[in-house]
Amino acid sequence: MNLIEFFVGKHVDSSRKHCVAYIDSEIGNVTFTELFRAAGEFAALLANAGVAARTRGMVLADDSVTTVVAVLGLWWHGCSAVLVNPALSDNEIGFIAADSGVEFVHVDVTASRRRGLAAVLADTAQLDGDAIRELVIQQQRSTEVSECPEPAQWSPDQEALLQYTSGSTGVPKGVAHRADALLSVPAGFGRVVALAPGDTVLSTAKLSFAYGFGNSLLLPLSAGATTALIRGGVDAQVVRGALRRYNPTVLFSVPRLYASLVGSFDGSGGGRLRLAVSAGEALPAELSELTMRRLDVPLVNGLGTTEVLYIVVATSPSDPAPGTIGVPVPGVHVTVRDQDGRVLTGDDVEGRLHIACPSVAAGYLDRPAATQETFAAGGAFTGDIVRRSRGGSISYLGRVDDFLNLGGYKVAPAEIERVARTVLGVRDCAVVAVADRHGLQQAVAFVVANNEFEPNAVRRAVIATLRAELASFKRPGRVEMVDALPTTWTGKLARNRLRAMGAG
Repeated sequence: MNLIEFFVGKHVDSSRKHCVAYIDSEIGNVTFTELFRAAGEFAALLANAGVAARTRGMVLADDSVTTVVAVLGLWWHGCSAVLVNPALSDNEIGFIAADSGVEFVHVDVTASRRRGLAAVLADTAQLDGDAIRELVIQQQRSTEVSECPEPAQWSPDQEALLQYTSGSTGVPKGVAHRADALLSVPAGFGRVVALAPGDTVLSTAKLSFAYGFGNSLLLPLSAGATTALIRGGVDAQVVRGALRRYNPTVLFSVPRLYASLVGSFDGSGGGRLRLAVSAGEALPAELSELTMRRLDVPLVNGLGTTEVLYIVVATSPSDPAPGTIGVPVPGVHVTVRDQDGRVLTGDDVEGRLHIACPSVAAGYLDRPAATQETFAAGGAFTGDIVRRSRGGSISYLGRVDDFLNLGGYKVAPAEIERVARTVLGVRDCAVVAVADRHGLQQAVAFVVANNEFEPNAVRRAVIATLRAELASFKRPGRVEMVDALPTTWTGKLARNRLRAMGAG
């Protein structure tokens, strides 16, 4: 198995060889041939530095073409890539470096940040991002082909990628992905979005996040599409500018950003945009419908986790089905199971989501107990509670750990949040369970008000609406107004931090 040939080499040997693979804000356009040669040069540098094959190399970098070159160069050399978000703290980065046992680090951060990381990465060989940028620029300027080693051959079950969970519920865990799992993604969700060489992809999720890695590397490279990369912080203003600058055909983002972006469009369409994709957190039906009206394109809603590498359940561009997460993508087998792992049959069943497919990870790195709990029954439990309807479509209800046990009743936070979001003046809402003075769970709703609304008035309106719309056992015991909801480094809602706030 040749990962380099599958993702890049096949384009170099075709009419696509001089087409743009990546648009980088600093380097500009990089063709498939330039990308291929730079990856080979990177692999040669690894060999000269004495980095052994079948070891792990960390890629500590924001999104840029040099980040992609580092990943491909590691694969070329036969090494597993460990992508890490540089926004993590020095201690978190040090933990991941030690936990994964990396022998090499590609570091593309500011000089001041590098000085701060010196202590936690002191014993690890490093290559600087500026040096790799210069390497790519040399490829853009030269027509000469450098001598590089032959790309490594991979066995299907060999570890090629190690991704770390965001740690929203505890210490981050390394999720080990096999080489053949990478090839299964284009054959799965790749068939849903159907990228083609004429497409330009824009993702607001970073390469260090499982969702972003599929968006900006696995899918577009395999299809021969062009990818525009966003470097630095991502907010609605940045995305609006990127949409104008790159004029993409496919946009991958998350519900929170779509909520901020919809006001920028009037329903006449977004340039060449033909499709939008949402994943990473629950997408309310109302937001889905509004986004599609304003963008004038289908919005595909998908669900995936780091443990299954990428999106495994999704709606269809021809049937976006707002309020659901759709059906299994090609090659994925889904079952809904009870707490003991038994498959639930019949119509309209609710339970734990279990995924069986080629992209399910090999397990957690050096965590046998956690691996046994999650990777079971021939697949993986995603940690999500879903409802499967009579027609087979699946609706997301919440995370297993997030479900509320209120007086013996199991209540989905999403149900309370959906009602709260209908109140005029509510920008966002999240519900968690905290223990009261008797040690019993009570629901606490954290609400963010729109800037032009007075928070106390919004709070009163939320309380009144919850009383009118929800059964008494589902109503939160408290409604707290906050300026913003905390998120993890991947941009997901950090419910553990909300629980701590509620307890305090």
